[in-house]
Amino acid sequence: MGSRISLRDDFDAWALRRLADQSRDANQTRRLLALASIYGGGKRLEAAGAREPAVLYPGATRP
Repeated sequence: MGSRISLRDDFDAWALRRLADQSRDANQTRRLLALASIYGGGKRLEAAGAREPAVLYPGATRP
């Protein structure tokens, strides 16, 4: 099993979601939203497979 990597203290879930919202690169957006999920208290394994907006934005609904 790999070693743990600590999260940075200068970011939080909402800041990462704002950055993801401003990004024009789909891959960067996906990574930022996965990190936002982790910063928000989600598990890393869940963030790696998260594809639904409701997982990343609590209360979100699909159009």
